[in-house]
Amino acid sequence: MLTMRFGDVAVASDDVVERAEREHRPSPIDVHVGSRVRLRRTLLGMSQEKLGEALGLTFQQVQKYERGVNRIGASRLFDLSRVLDVPIGFFFDDMPPEMGGEKQRRFAGFQDSQDGFEDDTLHRRETLELVRAYYRITDPAVRKRVFDLIKSLAPTE
Repeated sequence: MLTMRFGDVAVASDDVVERAEREHRPSPIDVHVGSRVRLRRTLLGMSQEKLGEALGLTFQQVQKYERGVNRIGASRLFDLSRVLDVPIGFFFDDMPPEMGGEKQRRFAGFQDSQDGFEDDTLHRRETLELVRAYYRITDPAVRKRVFDLIKSLAPTE
C-alpha cells in the first residue's frame, strides 16, 4: 500500500481514492429528490426544456437535477414546487426508511401515516404515459368506462 503525505498527515492512497470516489457520487437523497422532480414533470407532460425555461435553466441543468448529480438548493426546490404545482414535501415522499424516510421519523403518540408502495410500478414510463392519457380523456363518462374496463381486466386480489 502506498502512503502519501499531505503536510503533517500521512494518508494511504487507497483511502484517498475511496474518499474521492465517495465525493463524486450523488447522494441517495439527491437522487431520490431528482427522481421525484422527473416523476412530476413527466406526469404533467412537460419536457425538460419547458421546465428549464420556467426556472431560467438549460435542459442540461434540469437533467443533472433529475439524476441527482447537482444538488437542489432550498430556493430552487421552492421554485420547482411552484412550477410543478406540488408541495415541497412531495419531493421527499416515498423516501426509503434507510435514507430517513417516514418509518424512522415516527414518534410515539403521532398518527401513523400510510406506507408507500414498495415497488417501482409508479415510476415506470408506461405507467406515467397511461395516467397522462387517462386524464386527457375529457368526457367523465368515457373516462369512467375506461377505468371500469381496466379494473375488469386485472386479476382479482
